[in-house]
Amino acid sequence: MRRQLALGAAALTITVALAFLVPLGVLVRTLVAERAVARADLTARSIAPVIAVSDDAAAVADAVAALSRRDAQVAVQLEGGRVIGRPAPPDDVVSTAAAGRAFVHRDDRGATAVVPVEGAAASAVITVFVPGDELTRGVGRAWGMLALLGVALVVVAVLLADRFGRRIVRPVRDLAEASRRLGAGDLDARVAPAGPPEIAEVGQVTNRLAERIVELLTAERELVADVSHRLRTPLAVLRLDAEQLPPGPATERVREDLDVLEHDLTMVIQQARRGFRGPASTIDLVGLVRDRAAFWSALAEEQQRPWSVTVPDRPLTVASDREELAAALDAVLGNVFTHTDEPAGCRISLLAINDEAVLTVADDGPGFVQGAPARGSSGAGSTGLGLDIARRVAESAGGRLAVENAPGGGARVTLTFPLAGPT
Repeated sequence: MRRQLALGAAALTITVALAFLVPLGVLVRTLVAERAVARADLTARSIAPVIAVSDDAAAVADAVAALSRRDAQVAVQLEGGRVIGRPAPPDDVVSTAAAGRAFVHRDDRGATAVVPVEGAAASAVITVFVPGDELTRGVGRAWGMLALLGVALVVVAVLLADRFGRRIVRPVRDLAEASRRLGAGDLDARVAPAGPPEIAEVGQVTNRLAERIVELLTAERELVADVSHRLRTPLAVLRLDAEQLPPGPATERVREDLDVLEHDLTMVIQQARRGFRGPASTIDLVGLVRDRAAFWSALAEEQQRPWSVTVPDRPLTVASDREELAAALDAVLGNVFTHTDEPAGCRISLLAINDEAVLTVADDGPGFVQGAPARGSSGAGSTGLGLDIARRVAESAGGRLAVENAPGGGARVTLTFPLAGPT
């Protein structure tokens, strides 16, 4: 913006300077020429009294010699054609002056002031020739000064515009930086209102907006924490009921599920209390995928679902929180068991492509009938929050989520994470 303001000021100043200085330059040249011609005319008229009162050619010659100089060459053509001085005036000039009219004759060589005189004994024509370079003497210097004046005006205008632009751009840049930090989750970001009143007001409004966002998020986190805490009571009842079940594999599995549910509730409460945090550590995605795939494989085996897991032999490190990433993967795998009928299979693959880790979960179910589900509505009778959890976790790690129907049928969910280097 500063550059645009400076360029605009320069263009405007150049336009004004040209509109003012070009006519002024032409005027200076005209004035210099007119002054030279006026001096020549004055010189010619100063000889006229000598010719008017005396017919002595020697006196006329002395006057011509005294007044002739480099910038004005005097010549007198007496009656009869005799010429005293130089250069001799052209015949057409003499014939025109013979009519008794003084004038200025201009040609390619310069300008000639012509004055006819009626002498004591005869008439004469006085000419004072001014060379062309004398008509423009000093014009180049004057034009140079005008050009320097124009450049100085442009420089001053650009400096003033840049200073004004800096006064505007700096607060706007600070405002944009604060907005970017807010968008990235830094709720402590604030801007110091500065600049013109309008921009300062925007800064104040942005600060109030940030404070309001903090208030709303705090209220939301408290609500989530309270709701999650209330679930501990029915969870405790379920645990007591599970203790009354007879020993066996099914009872053990129910107890394990209750442990997982209690752990997840605790994590939700802690997350709600501390608010959103970006990825604070790096984890091995290969190990996590193997762990969660092994957890869900027991249910897949019980339901006789084809189950395959393909992961590389080397670690793939990504920047994310292990608990959150595990919750995202559980949400995606849980959708397979929730929204596909037995014995629809599931294929989990993890690949390293360029500088990214690509995790794909594909199933043999009916796919997404209504396209990618939106938050709060899946079109399949669920809340649609599972994939939104996966999307949020992927984006917090700098990655992305892609949901599509596979060409051969079934749904395919792809989580992409940028690699963070070796563990």
